Amino acid sequence: MANLQIKGIKDELYSEIKKLAAEEHRSISQQVHFLIKEYLAKKHHFCTAKTPAQVLLEIAGSWEDEKSAEKLIADIKSGRKNLKKLQEGL
Repeated sequence: MANLQIKGIKDELYSEIKKLAAEEHRSISQQVHFLIKEYLAKKHHFCTAKTPAQVLLEIAGSWEDEKSAEKLIADIKSGRKNLKKLQEGL
């Protein structure tokens, strides 16, 4: 079994790992091993998840309609309700 030494860990991170280890009744070494193993198991999910921007780009331009742009705009405008509050100003 290989050994791993990690240098340069900030005190705050070390304290957090130590606290987690205590809460889960593990040694610090066991906790680090657990965290690495857990991350690697989930890595595939992290890499395949799409960002909101990617989803938006996939659906952009996907609207198809036989109506002209003018007809679509007219339909949208006719469906709107004018509020007296807005007509009178804020």
